[in-house]
Amino acid sequence: MKTTVYSALFFILISLLAIARSVIAETAHADFFDAGPFKVRVKLNPEIPKVGKNRVTIWVQNKNGIPLPGAMLKVVAVMPAMGSMPAMYAPAEMRETETGQYEGQFQPSMGGEWPLTIEIEADAGKGSIIFDLAIGRKGLRCATCGGGVDIPGTVRVDPARRQLIGITTARVKQKQLRVMIRAAGSVTYDETHLRDLTLKFNGWIGELYANAIGKSIKKGEPLFTVYSPELLTAQEEYLEILRRTSVKGGKHRLAAARRRLRLWDISDAQMNALEKRGKAQEYMSILAPTSGVVINKQIVTGSAFLAGQQLLRIADLSRVWVEAQIYDYELPLIKHGMKAKVVLPELLDREYPTKVDFIYPFMEGDTHTTRVRVTLDNSDGFLRPDMYAHIHLKAKLGKRLVVPESAVLYSGQNRMVFLDLGDGRLAPRKIKTGQRNRKWIEVLDGLEEGDTVVTSGNFLIAAESKLKAGVESW
Repeated sequence: MKTTVYSALFFILISLLAIARSVIAETAHADFFDAGPFKVRVKLNPEIPKVGKNRVTIWVQNKNGIPLPGAMLKVVAVMPAMGSMPAMYAPAEMRETETGQYEGQFQPSMGGEWPLTIEIEADAGKGSIIFDLAIGRKGLRCATCGGGVDIPGTVRVDPARRQLIGITTARVKQKQLRVMIRAAGSVTYDETHLRDLTLKFNGWIGELYANAIGKSIKKGEPLFTVYSPELLTAQEEYLEILRRTSVKGGKHRLAAARRRLRLWDISDAQMNALEKRGKAQEYMSILAPTSGVVINKQIVTGSAFLAGQQLLRIADLSRVWVEAQIYDYELPLIKHGMKAKVVLPELLDREYPTKVDFIYPFMEGDTHTTRVRVTLDNSDGFLRPDMYAHIHLKAKLGKRLVVPESAVLYSGQNRMVFLDLGDGRLAPRKIKTGQRNRKWIEVLDGLEEGDTVVTSGNFLIAAESKLKAGVESW
């Protein structure tokens, strides 16, 4: 009796082991594919996709094969654009029905190729995978896995043909990115070195020495002579008080009269000459308050003038400004104090190292640009206001993920590259770009470090890819 029981138990144990082995073998051979840090299995219901409602079930595991709960899934089937017809989308809203199992429904609107993209986000990171899906064709095949069916638009180019059409590739990498900004502008006056000449009394111009715009003058030189009844009276009062300094209080009155003449820009040397002469001067010389060049003149010999009226404007050109226009997208790269270089486009041998002195806090309404300013020494007087000049600024952005500039194709608002998947397969990949220079373009999304992209011959590949994607969608 015991032998019979033992035999039955042994038979049951063997059966259970066989069932377990079968289950393990089935699980081991289930269609799980790598998607970044995850493993993914996908099933469709019905198995042959149709126009309208289709159910998709997705199992997500971690790298160790353990079901992953609480993951965020973004699932969408996309029909690529064809000619003038834009791309169409059939998203699926996913919900977790069991631990690590997610279900949703998507609705293709017409027959053709609808590649299914799955993006997964969890604590372990982010991953994505694309499956080839076509209305009326049974099942799914991984398009981004080695040996899988190609992504729509993927082309295969054998080595001989690669050499014939000159295809070259490069790896996506992290690199110190420097962006050169070339801003057009012009030389202008240093506004802190401008001086307007006005007088505090009414009168008439006698002799005019600063008689032309552009005339160079030195500080203390006579600019013109003036006749003014007020000035003449002030001189006579000063001389009269000077003669009566022995009278009590005369010194205080003399100081007041002298201060009045000084406030009218009469120099101490002119007042000393007046004292020696002992006689008021009808036409008094007005001296240059600074050295520079006359850039504006409102008087001629014999002109009448009023107190406060601008008579001359003098500019000191020993130092000048260069102002240039910066566009909106360049503005975040510009910092106060950053190194700059001024280049004269017509005289390339002339370069002036400097730094950004000021960034104007407003935009120019007509060009919608912002002005930046640098200051240059102009002791030799070579730089002239309104001379064309360029400011070159080099912005150091640190390490960025970049691809060669020649790898990126432009299609409207989209930026595309061709990813080398190996085995002769070249697949289109949409990317998001950032800053760029003459050699490199920053990649913000769509590629990872180490990916290989086509850098030459990609226009021919793009034409073949569009043709293939259009034919396969019919």
